[in-house]
Parts: sequence; structure tokens; C-alpha cells
Amino acid sequence: MLYKKNRAKTLTKELFENPTCEYRAAPFWSWNAKLDKAQLERQIGYMKQMGFGGFHMHPRTGLDTEYLSDEFMEMIKACCDKAEAEQMLAWLYDEDRWSSGPAGGKVTRHKKFRRKRLTLFTEDKGWNTPKDTAIDQGVPYLLACYDVVIDKDGYLAGYSRIGYGDSAKGTKWYAYVVNEAESSWFNNQTYVDAMDAEAMQEFIKVTYERYNEVISDRFDKSVPAIFTDEPNANHEYSCTIPSAEYTGRISYGWSRFFEEEYQKTYGSDILDVLPELFWIKKDRSDSVVKYRYFDFVAKMFSENFSKQLGDWCNKHKIAFTGHLLREPQLTSQSVTCGETMRNYGKFGIPGIDILCDQIELTTAKQAQSAVHQYGKEGMLSELYGVTNWDFDFRGHKFQGDWQAALGVTVRVPHLAWLSMAGEAKRDYPASISYQSPWYKEYPIIEDHFARVNTALTRGTPVVSVGVLHPVESYWISAGPNSQMSTQVASLEENFKNITTWLLENHLDFDYVCESQLPELSDKNNPRAVGKMSYEAIVVPGCLTLRTTTIEYLDKFSKAGGRVIFTGSCPEFVDGVVSNKCHALYQNSVVVSNDCASISEALEDFRTVGLRLDSGAPAVNLLYNYRADSDGNWLFIAHSKHPVFDGHSYGVSQSDVTNPHKVTITVTGEFTPVEYDTLTGKILPISYYIENGRTVIDRVIYAYDSLLLKLTAPTEKSMTVNTEEYEELARYDIKHALDYKLSEPNVLLLDLAEYAFDDGEYMEKEDVLRIDNKFRDLLGYPHRSGKLAQPYTMPREPETHTLHLRYTFESEIEASGVQLALEDAEKVTVHFNGEVVPSVVTGYFTDESIKTVNLPDIKKGINTLILDLPFGKRTNVEWCYILGDFGVRVCGCESIVTSRQQKLGFGDVTPQGLPFYGANITYVTELDMPQDGAVKVHASNYRGSLIGVSLDGVRVGNIVLPPYDCVIENVAKGKHTLELTVYGNRHNSFGALHIVNEAERWFGPGVWRTSGDNWSYEYKLKRFGILKSPVITLMK
Repeated sequence: MLYKKNRAKTLTKELFENPTCEYRAAPFWSWNAKLDKAQLERQIGYMKQMGFGGFHMHPRTGLDTEYLSDEFMEMIKACCDKAEAEQMLAWLYDEDRWSSGPAGGKVTRHKKFRRKRLTLFTEDKGWNTPKDTAIDQGVPYLLACYDVVIDKDGYLAGYSRIGYGDSAKGTKWYAYVVNEAESSWFNNQTYVDAMDAEAMQEFIKVTYERYNEVISDRFDKSVPAIFTDEPNANHEYSCTIPSAEYTGRISYGWSRFFEEEYQKTYGSDILDVLPELFWIKKDRSDSVVKYRYFDFVAKMFSENFSKQLGDWCNKHKIAFTGHLLREPQLTSQSVTCGETMRNYGKFGIPGIDILCDQIELTTAKQAQSAVHQYGKEGMLSELYGVTNWDFDFRGHKFQGDWQAALGVTVRVPHLAWLSMAGEAKRDYPASISYQSPWYKEYPIIEDHFARVNTALTRGTPVVSVGVLHPVESYWISAGPNSQMSTQVASLEENFKNITTWLLENHLDFDYVCESQLPELSDKNNPRAVGKMSYEAIVVPGCLTLRTTTIEYLDKFSKAGGRVIFTGSCPEFVDGVVSNKCHALYQNSVVVSNDCASISEALEDFRTVGLRLDSGAPAVNLLYNYRADSDGNWLFIAHSKHPVFDGHSYGVSQSDVTNPHKVTITVTGEFTPVEYDTLTGKILPISYYIENGRTVIDRVIYAYDSLLLKLTAPTEKSMTVNTEEYEELARYDIKHALDYKLSEPNVLLLDLAEYAFDDGEYMEKEDVLRIDNKFRDLLGYPHRSGKLAQPYTMPREPETHTLHLRYTFESEIEASGVQLALEDAEKVTVHFNGEVVPSVVTGYFTDESIKTVNLPDIKKGINTLILDLPFGKRTNVEWCYILGDFGVRVCGCESIVTSRQQKLGFGDVTPQGLPFYGANITYVTELDMPQDGAVKVHASNYRGSLIGVSLDGVRVGNIVLPPYDCVIENVAKGKHTLELTVYGNRHNSFGALHIVNEAERWFGPGVWRTSGDNWSYEYKLKRFGILKSPVITLMK
């Protein structure tokens, strides 16, 4: 059990104010280098400083210690020891990189365990090896041949299974089973067949038993869980064909014993009817084949992967957690695993994955529903991934808040890098660790979410409405795109709409998984679905229902539950054309498939209302409502990025304070109290009770969230007055200020002339492109984030040399400068003709990027030459000159200048700091006419947050609207006010040559764009306090 303290009858003030480790996030900690005990322990200390409660030990690209070896396990033990000493938790991860299953290739070196695909061609590939032999050898084999006839309207008019040598009247198709190709991503092996029971037993033996052997005594103590990442039955995005006339490759997920196990399950041979999986018949009798295929994929995957691993974890008293691949859509989950919800009951802590700051309400609601129904103690989310270096604290709070409102209690921030060496720095930044200059400020975010969790992990959910999950309707619609894409698009839209409509109208609900409904039913409570009991169930435009579902809904209705159909009656039952649902449909409530009609039909079951002062629903807010032993908890958060006056104009408007007055109504009479999650204080609030409901009027700003505890009523109303100050003076700072940098300024060197070995120098090019050119010349694989892990590669001598020649102009002489580069000890450095000793003096941003002292920069043209020994394992990376100077960017060239003596408010990149990525402190003076208070308002900034100091003492922060910091008890007289904007590393390490400003997927590829999407000129991001702050002196 993770939340053992929740056994207490009440949440104590002390626990809320200072939550312990189990309520705090545990980031993915990227083990991407040679593991060193001292470095690992040092970084655990950094994570403790950041407010994290633990860490996931996650092997990723760059790991140079053999996965699961004795040395690797010693590092695991050392980190567990350090976690215990720091009162933190050490979370396990079950794979070398991802997706989970092959154990870094240790499982799939056995070729029979490799992932397989049913692949059809119209050409004979000559793959005639007998099945058993082919499986052992890992080669393709022929499954069957078919004569397929398509009529003029694109329907399957006829087909027959024919012999290999037979001719066909229509088109002859050869159905093969093909192993996935070997990939460097899986260390030159392949992904696993996750539908194969024996393969997954081998995975358990190699991985789970290895951890059990070494640290089982810590399970359910300092080691709470093991994380599985993106397991899947099929990695492809789609399996349907473009049109009925298509004669190209067809590919569907398959398994070693697929046809045999299918026969046992359904009593029929799928190979006899296989063409009906790909094409549609005019009478739609093909639907049952499609339905059973996806149902069987879901069965095989959930039983052989999720259940086997979950059962092992239950037996060994460690929680099974993680998330599946591509959860949000009907199509995506059908292709990858059949359906997602069938798996969640097998997890101890079900989880989701939210990338790119996407808002995936369907993803979260599916998992939250299962958590409710199975009575799971928590729900996990891997969040913040692929959001880039400049994703600020506002983004961190917003993304975490809406997920907390949809049940997430275990936050797994993506990603904290062990090292930035080589490709690691392009592994989906930012690094949420010491490399980010704001890392010591992160408790602002982490304390907030930990406090939220102390409340939202308690009690039980209050949800009255169930919604049948419509994934099975996709199954029968998976035909040629030219015929079925409109129907599929309608199903996807309906799925998204029903989720959004209900949540935006504050009618909370749970999805009900049809395949699990028999297991979750209770004969003594016809309205029960597992631990939940619903008053209404919505059937949201489904095309097919299960017989067991119809039987359940009939009993549900007779027990007083309300069954609501949206749209027409389902015409399929168990994937077969049938009228079995008609009687239930006729005896149920039927409404149009639109937001207003559905909301009206469910109004009787409303518990919470959130309305603007216009009377309209506050559609940008979500809530999470739970009943505890001594009261109820209500958490309210934003679900949409902020907009200005209701219009986004295509962008998020995060800088304009535009609060809304929201009226919160809760069914029942309560005394509400605010639990302030940003400060840890417990505060009374204004409210009144009317018509059996508790009503709270609240002004809510963008990024606000609200945690309320509702206890037994003591008064019919309460008004809480806030103290107000009298304004003495107000002024904008309209002049440039003195400033301080937390690190030396940066000159980026990323474009160089180059020579290979003894060759001639060639014209200037980006060094990552130069790396690829030399690798092409030598026949080495490109790095690009997908090389086999270093621990699998022999350490060969670096017998070649890459020469890089950088030139830059300087308008000044500058001394005390340093060069920051990787592998400094083995690189020969020449600066302006002088050999520079490679004596390491420190590091820049990350311990792998080391600094060496350089001779003085001279006025005029300066030349830096680096001679790098080159081999397959060599990292060719950008380098940096650091010092007390300014930099002016002119296109793709940079000129060293004098450092500006003062900074004006606005973007600092044209003010001599284009590549600077640390913190900037603006310094000003103020004169208080009398004792009183000072309010600083700074609404327009680009950075992670603004820290406010007075006379050298930190007094507050500006992070969120209304972007104010009030400093109390300021004495009469002169004072020094400092505003520190905390930076990010984008302009030092980000993708600075990509043209597409709308790019959201910040993975390794965006550093290596080409064509119109590549620019040699720098694409920098704004940084600094962009608008002059307003200072108000008050008494």
C-alpha cells in the first residue's frame, strides 16, 4: 500500500502542510551514461531539494553499464540506500529504454519471442519455411492463400481459401506471418510478442525476478512499485487499408499461437474467414470477424502481458504500474492492444501518458474510471514529456492540475537526465533536474501537488453516472478507409464529445468497459460496477453492445437506474447484426446525440455546479469530488489553456490577467474551508446555504485551482473580509536597470568548417550534420537517438580524427574566458594558434560539459580549432565560450561585444544575451515614504518564474496571475528591490535551427531538420521580464 497514512481518520494539519514522500512526484530519472555511485547519490540530493518524493530509475539512450548486470544492480541498491536515508522512494522501471517487454533484447534474442505481424501481399514472397521451423529461426512463414473477389462497388463479393499453387479467379493474396525487423533501438534485437504467454514469462524471469533476487526485502517499503512503459500488441498507427481495390501490403498484429488460441476461444478457424477482417460485405456479416479479432487481441494482450505481470507483482507485494501505448482514441487503442480499459484492473496503480502538453480528457477518464471501479488507491501519470526547455512553472501547474482533477495522484515528471552527454541532451527536453537553472525553486510546484494529493487520495469518489465505453463499435467499423472512414471519424468525434460535454457541464462520470462488466457486476446490487454504484448509465451512440451488457442494463433499469441512449438503437449485438437491443432501447430514455439533450437528461444526478456570473457553465473548469470519513473534498482546476476575453486567437494568452467570477454549488449543506495548496494554510471562506445546496462565489484567475473541505454545517452563511491596503504611490519602471547574471554569458559555437582525417577543410556546417557526414563516409550508423546502447558496443580505438574550425569576430578584448565542451580531456584545443591545455576547471550546465580556461579573446577575428578522435561511440556536439562579454547575433553569425551595463525590460536576446540560459536579476531602488507594504506586479515575462527579494532577502515569487507579490512590513526609507527571472536552457541547447514555430514534438529529430524546415539563422526564444513591472507603495 502506497498511502498508508490514509488509514488515519482525518487529514492532519501537519501532513497537509508538509506532505511526506508518498504524496510527492517521482520523476523519470534517465540513466543514460556510465553509472557512478557518487554521481547518482549526488543527484538524489538534488531531487530531494526540488521537493520530489522519489525517482524512477529509468535506463535510456546512452546507458553504458550493462542492463541488469551485477554492476547495474549494485547501483540500484545504492540508490535504494540513499532513498531510505533521505526518506524518499525508489521506483523501479522494467525495461532498457521502452517499450516494455524485450528486456533490452535479452528476451527477444530468443527468436520465437519476437513480435509478429500478419502481413498480406499479392505477390509470392517465397517464404515457405514450415511454421515451427520458421518460428525458431525467426523467419517469415506462409499462413494461407486466398482468392478474393471485390465487386464494382468495393464490397467483398466472395473469397475462398486456396492452396499455395492454386490460381485465383479474383486477386490472389498470400498471408504470411512476419517477424519484426531487428532494430538498434532494441540493441539489435526486436520488440517482444506481448500476446505470447511464454514470452512474457521469460520477460518476468529476466527482469522482475532479477529485481526480486536483489532488493525484494524493500518491496512495499522504500521500493513501492515497478513501472511498465508503453507495452503493446502492435506498434503501427493503423491497420485498415486505403480502399477495397488496394493491392499493397496489409499488416495486422499477430502472435505465435494466435489461430490456435482463437479456435479454442470461439470454436472457429479465423483463417477460414480472414478476408472479412480487411474488407466489408454488403450485408455487413463481416462485422463479427472484425469484432472477434480485436476482442481476441485485447484478451491475449491483457491476459498474457498485463495479468501475468500484475499477478507477479501482487504475489511479491509490489505495485504494478505504468501505462499502455496510445490510449486516447478508439482507433489507436484498438490497433495497439484491442482496448485499454480491459488492462487497468490488472495494475496496482493504473497509469496514463500525457505528452506535448496535450489535454487528453479521454485518456485520463478511462483510467480514472477503472481506478474507481476496482478501488485502486491511486492513479499515475507520466507528464511534462516533450514540452521543451521553455515549458514554465505555469505549464507545470496547469498540466498537473487538470490531471489531478481527473484522478492522477502519482506524478512522474518526464524527464530528469543523469547526463547531457551526446544524444542525451536531445532526449525530449527539458531536464527537470539540476541542469535547469530553476531547480531549487521547484518546491513551489511540488509542494502544491503533494498537498493536493494528501486530500485526493483519501475517501471514495462521488460519481453517479456511468457511460458505456464505445471502443467495440470501432471494432466492427475497421474496414477500407474509402468506405468506413466517415463512420470511424463519427465514432471518434462522439467519443471525444461525450467526454467533453459531460465534463465541461460538470456531470462527472465513469466509463464502463463492456468486456469487464460481468466481472464487475454484483448480483446483490444490480446498479453496481465494481466498487461503484451508478444512478444512470449512458449508451453513447454505440453501434454494437454485448449480450451481457444488455442483460446488465435491463437489470439496472429494473432496479431503478436510468438507462439513456443517445441517437439510434444499436443494430449489432456481439458484433453480429441483431435486434436483441430493441426492447431495452424502447424501455429506456432516448435523447438526441447533442450536449444540451444529454446534459438535460442527466441534470437530476448533478452533485456539483460551476457557473460564470453570466449563468453559463464554466466550461474551462473540472472538478474531483470525494467523500471522506469526516467530510468531503472538492478540487477544482482548469482544463483549458487560458484565453483572453473568451478568444484564444490561436495562442495561449498567459500574460493577461482576466479573472472570472465563478459560482460553485454543491448538493447538500456544508461548511466549506479552503486548503491553500500553495501556502499550506487552512483558511475560512465566504459561503451561504440555499435550497439544500452550499454556494460559494469565487474569483478565479488563469492557472488557479481550489481545494475545499466540506464538513457538517455550523452556520447558514459566512462572510470573510480581507484586509485592504491604502495606496500611497504607484509607478512603472520605465528605465534600464542594473542587473546580475547567475552564470557567465554564452557564445554558442555550432557552425564550423571541418576536415576529416588529413582532408581539406570544407565550408561551414552545423556540427550535428558534420557528424552524420563523417559517419556516412566511414559506414557508421547515425546517432540520432536510436543507436544501440553503448554497453552493447565494443570499445574500439578511435582511429580517425575530426577537425572543427570555428571563427568569430570580437569587438573587444576579453580575458577570463572559458571553453565548455564534452570529452574535454581527449580533445586537442587550439585558440588563435595557441595550444590550450585541456585542464578541466568545472562544468557548464551538466557535469559532462566540462570547462577549460582559454587565452584572451582578441579584438578582431578569433579562431578555435578542435581535433576530436573519432569512432562509433564519439559524441560530436556544440561547444560554448563563457565569459563576461556581450553577444550580438547577425543571421547565422555571432559577434562578441562589450557587455551592456544595464538591461531594459523586454527580450534580453537582442541585449547581448542571445544564448544565455540561466537567471537574470534586475536591481532597482525604492524609497518608502512611511512604514507599509510594497506590491510588485510583473505580468509579462518569459522564463520559469520571477523571484522577488528586498534588501537581499527572498520575500516571495511571481508565477501565476494576478502576477502580484505583496511585501509586508517594509520600513520607511530606501530599499533595494531585486527581481530574478529564472531562465531555461533553450537558447543554449534547444533546437535553434528549426523553422516550424508550431512544432510541438521536441525529440531528437528537431535538431536535424532539412529542406524548408531548416535554417542556418538562429531561431531564438524570448527571455526576460518583457514588460516593465508596476510598483505600488501602500500603507
